[in-house]
Amino acid sequence: MKAVLTGAALLLAAGAATAQDVHEGRVLYERHCATCHGLDADGQGPMAPALVLQPVDLTELALNNSGVFPVARVVMRIDGRDPLVSHGSPMPVYAELFAGDDTAVKAETGQPIMTTRAIADLLEYLRTLQK
Repeated sequence: MKAVLTGAALLLAAGAATAQDVHEGRVLYERHCATCHGLDADGQGPMAPALVLQPVDLTELALNNSGVFPVARVVMRIDGRDPLVSHGSPMPVYAELFAGDDTAVKAETGQPIMTTRAIADLLEYLRTLQK
């Protein structure tokens, strides 16, 4: 059991060290998210008026979660484990697009959550935008 926990800790440490590239996260955001959420991540993208549910202001994720960035919720919303229906169909799920290069990030609870490097990069970029 101790070996399993040590291995998980090493995986988390290695993933955290290699998977958080803010610049790459910004590139991914601009390419895949800005259309709905806006270049400023304020929920005012050019597609927002066509959506039944308006995109959230991604700069207020921590503010709206008692000051804690909701890592697990954001990861699961992006990869489709926590789907959201907006304009009659689900929010685009990027798990398949961002597949491969698995890594772990630390959720707000301290628990590791498995994701991909691309989602971890996007997550790190979104953290930089918090008010």
